[in-house]
Amino acid sequence: MNLENISCNKSFGGWHKQYTHDSKVLNCAMRFAIYLPPQASQGQKVPVLYWLSGLTCTDENFMQKAGAQRRAAELGIAIVAPDTSPRGEGVGNDEGYDLGQGAGFYLNATQEPWKAHYQMYDYIVHELPELIEATFPVSDQRAIAGHSMGGHGALTIALKNAERYRSVSAFSPITNPINCPWGQKAFTAYLGEDLESWRQYDSCELLKATANQESVNKLPIRVDQGEDDSFLQSELKPENLVAAAEQADYPLELHRHKGYDHSYYFIASFIEQHLDFHAEFLKG
Repeated sequence: MNLENISCNKSFGGWHKQYTHDSKVLNCAMRFAIYLPPQASQGQKVPVLYWLSGLTCTDENFMQKAGAQRRAAELGIAIVAPDTSPRGEGVGNDEGYDLGQGAGFYLNATQEPWKAHYQMYDYIVHELPELIEATFPVSDQRAIAGHSMGGHGALTIALKNAERYRSVSAFSPITNPINCPWGQKAFTAYLGEDLESWRQYDSCELLKATANQESVNKLPIRVDQGEDDSFLQSELKPENLVAAAEQADYPLELHRHKGYDHSYYFIASFIEQHLDFHAEFLKG
């Protein structure tokens, strides 16, 4: 896959590295970051937490701002942070920050001009893990987490692929994109007018659907939400997620935090609790 290491920094006894590679799924060059804890250099295959970032972010935001490396090193968990969309010349884009490059929404686009490159769902679920597991000393024990648009991605991907993950968590996720401006704009562009296709990328709708299934692997879910988040009512709607989980009798922890907003200050304040949450299931 033309994998090229472009940076390498030692951190808490482990290594933070950035790579570029040619993605067949996205039809462009992609960048991702990986944190390998000290245990990965000691002959152990370590489990992996995939982190999906939000609108306008890249692989760098989480790795530089969240402060996750110390606890990940203690727990022996690798962290993989992909970019939020395909990028480059010839890749579809939009003037708005909430569509196009930096705003892939972790789905498979079906509409022009997006479908040639915007297959982020397949990239996150299949291509990237296959590359990670073939290249680095990691196991196939996976968890997934994210923030905002990335929280939407983590929840929907986990709910659609429960057999591939041990647990899922999110900070300030877009929980019900078919009913908020960010989601409606992106879904119309990427998926067209077919509302049924929208439901396949909506956490609330996916949770509701499990209520009618006889045998469902119900992953443990943790969500943290700041109560001073300026996007809380208009875009995030955690109460809709709680209602859908209750309807489906699905295990969901929602933690509300007074005074916290939508920023990485919030994520850094509680990232260690999320890593501990995932470690329980990755190693249990």
